Amino acid sequence: QVQLVESGGGLVQAGGSLRLSCTASGSIFSINTMGWYRQAPGQQRELVATVTAAGRTNYGNSVQGRFTVSRDNGKNTVYLQMNALKSDDTAVYYCSANAFPAAWGRAYDYWGQGTQVTVSS
Repeated sequence: QVQLVESGGGLVQAGGSLRLSCTASGSIFSINTMGWYRQAPGQQRELVATVTAAGRTNYGNSVQGRFTVSRDNGKNTVYLQMNALKSDDTAVYYCSANAFPAAWGRAYDYWGQGTQVTVSS
């Protein structure tokens, strides 16, 4: 079983920075894409950023140029560096990973429980 644990959320003033981390644990053979999604109050879930095992990144339009996603394959960890935060970045941020569990020959999607990021004006 694969589990994702997120950390790093909190309260920050507009213009500030936060760094989120998410570590996958359990019986993992390999991890393909890891990334971050967010959901603000009254909004649909939104893509924030993803990164493949080869290091290719993809960003949502609203965070392009401000956020940076990275990963440490040896630690099974993905990071999200958030700079120049705005009030509309306030949301619950969810970590996601597409991974091959050790006991199976196909990949599955896994999700963390989410971490709250609140940006004050």
